[in-house]
Amino acid sequence: MIKRWLEQYASPFALGKMGIMGMNRRNISYISRYNPRRLYPLVDNKLKTKEIALNAGVTVPDLIGVIEFQHQVSHLWEMVKDWPGFCIKPAKGSGGKGIVVIVNHDRQSFVKPSGKAETIGDLERHVSNILAGLFSLGGKPDVALIEALINFDDVFDGFSYEGVPDTRVIVFKGFPVMAMMRLSTDASDGKANLHQGAVGVGLDINTGRAIRAVQFNLPIRYHPDTGRDLLELKVPYWEQLLSLSSSCYEMSGLGYIGTDMVLDKQKGPMLLELNARPGLAIQTANGAGLVPRLRKIERLGKKITLTPEERVAFSRKEFASEVES
Repeated sequence: MIKRWLEQYASPFALGKMGIMGMNRRNISYISRYNPRRLYPLVDNKLKTKEIALNAGVTVPDLIGVIEFQHQVSHLWEMVKDWPGFCIKPAKGSGGKGIVVIVNHDRQSFVKPSGKAETIGDLERHVSNILAGLFSLGGKPDVALIEALINFDDVFDGFSYEGVPDTRVIVFKGFPVMAMMRLSTDASDGKANLHQGAVGVGLDINTGRAIRAVQFNLPIRYHPDTGRDLLELKVPYWEQLLSLSSSCYEMSGLGYIGTDMVLDKQKGPMLLELNARPGLAIQTANGAGLVPRLRKIERLGKKITLTPEERVAFSRKEFASEVES
């Protein structure tokens, strides 16, 4: 995505001047330097992430069940029959691959957000594919998580199409440095995946207000399916959401992470997952580069004793949209 932006909008010199971070710098200067490899399993496996989050007192979606072995696949119906909606996802999947969302069922037809219906046999085959590693990192055998649906806040009505909007915050050494909201579309099949056609909305780190929106790497103003003005978007409970993202630094031990969160109508901000190798498209959504912000944090020194709340206050002041550096 950054490459496409380079080809369409700017020369390498201009991108460097904007502080845009590329893949090599991200991998060498930040991921390999600040993320100990021994901790990767904590975030590469959604079940382990859920466990460390619960131990840290962080709210996560309810876990209905786990299917680890093929002989358990036939138990799927017993797991989900009393849940009006649910989500099936691979524990080690990435980029939204292998996730199936069911919004309602009549015990025979299981309806996806698009309106397409699946049978229990279809869902069992999907779970078998998850176990075989079809969607996992490196194609390794996996386990399937069945989670309760998120009842997303009405404040986002019209901003997302057939899917739950989520907020990605890049956290460096415990400081939230850049944020965006990912909104599903018809093109993305109800998933908040920018590569599949979801909309990315850059957010002011100080207020949670929209500052820019893109789809397929191109600036847009209105949601392609609902027509909603994307620049009207403002994320409520913003300070609480930033504090949650900041606390993931202590929770995971990783210095450079992407935190994916949602806003549930009853439970408020909750953590979906963590990413030890967050993508770079957040820069496109914000129209700003990560490098100046990361360098500002590095200049604070190696030993930082601030609390998550103090780190959030620092970021809101230093990285507000009107205070670009």
